[in-house]
Amino acid sequence: MADETRDAAAQTFPRILLQHAQARPDKPAFREKDLGIWQTWSWAQVADEVRALACGLAAMGFKRGMNLAIIGDNRPRLYWAMAAAQCLGGVPVPLYQDAPAADMAYVLDDAEIDFAVVEDQEQVDKLFEIKQSLARISHIVYDDERGMRHYAQPELNSYEQVQQLGREFDKANPDFFMHEVNAGKGSDVSIMLYTSGTTGKPKGVCQTHAAMIAAGIGGVGFDKLTADDDILSYLPMAWVGDHLFSFAQAMVAGFTVNCPESGDTVMTDLREIGPTYYFAPPRIFENMLTTVMIRMEDASALKRKLFRHYMDVARRVGSDILDGKPVGLMDRIQYGLGKLLVYGPLKNVLGLSRVRVAYTAGAAIGPDLFRFYRSIGVNLKQLYGSTETCAYVCLQPDGNIKFDSVGLPAPGVEVALADNGEVLVKSPAMLKEYYKRPDATAEVIDANGYFHTGDAGIFDSEGHLRIIDRAADVGRMSSGDMFAPNYIENKLKFFPFIKEAVAFGSERDRVCAFINIDMEAVGNWAERRGIAYAGYTDLAAKKETYDLIAECIEKVNADLAGEALMSGTQIHRFLVLHKELDPDDDELTRTRKVRRRFIADKYHALIDALYSGKTSQYIETQVKFEDGRQGMVAADLRILDVKTFASVKQAA
Repeated sequence: MADETRDAAAQTFPRILLQHAQARPDKPAFREKDLGIWQTWSWAQVADEVRALACGLAAMGFKRGMNLAIIGDNRPRLYWAMAAAQCLGGVPVPLYQDAPAADMAYVLDDAEIDFAVVEDQEQVDKLFEIKQSLARISHIVYDDERGMRHYAQPELNSYEQVQQLGREFDKANPDFFMHEVNAGKGSDVSIMLYTSGTTGKPKGVCQTHAAMIAAGIGGVGFDKLTADDDILSYLPMAWVGDHLFSFAQAMVAGFTVNCPESGDTVMTDLREIGPTYYFAPPRIFENMLTTVMIRMEDASALKRKLFRHYMDVARRVGSDILDGKPVGLMDRIQYGLGKLLVYGPLKNVLGLSRVRVAYTAGAAIGPDLFRFYRSIGVNLKQLYGSTETCAYVCLQPDGNIKFDSVGLPAPGVEVALADNGEVLVKSPAMLKEYYKRPDATAEVIDANGYFHTGDAGIFDSEGHLRIIDRAADVGRMSSGDMFAPNYIENKLKFFPFIKEAVAFGSERDRVCAFINIDMEAVGNWAERRGIAYAGYTDLAAKKETYDLIAECIEKVNADLAGEALMSGTQIHRFLVLHKELDPDDDELTRTRKVRRRFIADKYHALIDALYSGKTSQYIETQVKFEDGRQGMVAADLRILDVKTFASVKQAA
């Protein structure tokens, strides 16, 4: 594989696909669970499927330079649609499948979409809703035929119909497909991924074949990935992390991409596949830990005692054992027993038994959460990157993991810091441009070729990069203390009872916070104590819930008090929001990043109440339901003061 990856730098993804079809024709390339049974496609079969679809799209009028929308859950056929568009010199544009039609309309219009390949009836319905105001969509290809029998619109074709058309076209034009593939260049745009839009309208990031392949080769070599590895692909295809791991690295290394049956069966399918290579944003690892803690609440007293004892052992020596550092004999024996009784069964329940390398990215992960997984023997590492850098800037080398850093610059990547602490990046894995936005491109790539990430960071003495927060979000309190909200929020979200947090404090005399409780974790906690509740809003308002959250916050404050840089940013007051922050209400991005400015505007009355000393505040909030209807949620929110601690600076 080493020779192939070296050659890949000058190639395109379609050429790499055809190379795999020749070099390992019978090896599994994709698996998908359908109706409870895993289906497998070899590399040779995938190449045939892609060729048929590409020729079918060409017969329908898809041409070089056109953009192809892809909408749906992770499905082999949707990944093949990406490759088919690339074979013809077109550009796939994946969209977030859970986005409402109105959100999709912006991207479809901005990307000038005429052709779309979608998963099922739900996505077809969205596109026809959009077509009322966006008439240019002329061809919609659907994968799942369930519910489509009575649809007779001329724009519609099933995936199989297009492939059949393609096979007939291919037979009549036998040289067409390879001519189109050979016309492709590494400098051609291979994918357009839209930014999450935390600070404005999403922008289309144009990444070339050469850039994505460079990121793929760098990561595959760094972690010694091979064609024998397995990955579970369940994160949105529109997210750069999924595209790097499930498409670029899979193409470069030739490993197997496994697609779950549905979003509801991910954990079951994870256990069945037992991937060797795993990727998840911090919120997934947070949810896993929450599930573990809920199960332990329901366990017998003996099991809880064993769990606590061996987790103490793991916290003390687990990470050192994983990193190959010296550990005393008695500790090794204790850890070995823990592996037999606790860590092994726990990893099996989580589906992480076979994982050799696990990554998290997309947001900062709390050091405590990071430490938990590594302590039980999961080789969890952080990577740092963005849509504009192919999610490839910093990686953590095995044996040199720091919980508060994102690692060292990845192979081939140069990282520097601007005078204001902003992280600057120069590498082969960088955006070509923002689609139709030369002004925005010029803003982020300077005269020296550095991409300005918008993140604030510092290097430690060994060259590891620490990301503090988004540069735009880092502020100063009126006392002069640095205020990094994301850093505080991640500490709060380590607790299984806290799903989301938003901290405020820039240019103010103290820090206050909004809290979203985790309905499952707090609901389980309440039921065990005989606390009745009618729903999220009712549970969030309970005195017992406030006391529980206050206890968590005070533990965070005690932790912050011990950090010289952050001791002045302890939380003084908080409230528990009456509704969950939701992407459909524009409070979070589709990748669940907080839209701070929007939340500050929407809930300004609550922020004013926190800082004016009030003990409660009434609020009415408009919400969107899943079926598109709108409604109001109202509540009288309590505001609670919490204990703070003397800082290390004061103690000194």
